[in-house]
Amino acid sequence: MFNKNIKLVIAGLIIAASIWQFVEGNIGNGIFLILLSTIFIFLYFKNEMILLAFLRLRKQDFEGANKWLSKINDPEKALTKKQQGYYWYLHGLMVSQSNITQAEKFFKRAIKLGLSMDHDLAMAKLNLAGIAMTKRRKREATNLLNEAKKLDKHGMMKDQIRMMKEQMKKI
Repeated sequence: MFNKNIKLVIAGLIIAASIWQFVEGNIGNGIFLILLSTIFIFLYFKNEMILLAFLRLRKQDFEGANKWLSKINDPEKALTKKQQGYYWYLHGLMVSQSNITQAEKFFKRAIKLGLSMDHDLAMAKLNLAGIAMTKRRKREATNLLNEAKKLDKHGMMKDQIRMMKEQMKKI
C-alpha cells in the first residue's frame, strides 16, 4: 500500500509522538503509539500485498493472489530484496500450472534475489527440478533435487522428492 520508505517515516513520526506523550506524562498513550509503530516496522519487512497473496494461494485462489500481486506497481522500488524474491516466487507458483518456461524464469529470479525461509527455497528448487525434468535436462534436475532435499530439514517434501526421483529413473 505504502512505499517502503514511507512506512519507515510513518513509524518514525509515531515513535516521536510516543516520546512526546511520555514527556507529557501520558504513559498509556505512549505505549499504545509504540505498539502502533511496530505495525509499520513489521510491514517494512513483510509487504502486506505479498502476505495477502500468500493467504489467497493457501486457499488455491490463483486469481485472487494475482489480483493482490498486481497492486504492486514497481517491485524493484517498492519492495526490499527478499520481498522481491517472494514476489517472483509467487508469480512462479501461479504461472507454473500453465507456462513452464515463464515459471522457470520466475523461480530462477526468486532464487537469485533470495528467499528467507529454507522450505520456500526448497519448494522453488523442487519446482525448477520438475521443469528441468519436463524439458529432459536430467543432470540439472538431479542437482536441483539434491539441493531441495538438503534444504528440506523437516521432511515436508520428502514424498514429492521421492516421486520425482522415481520418475527420473524412467527418463
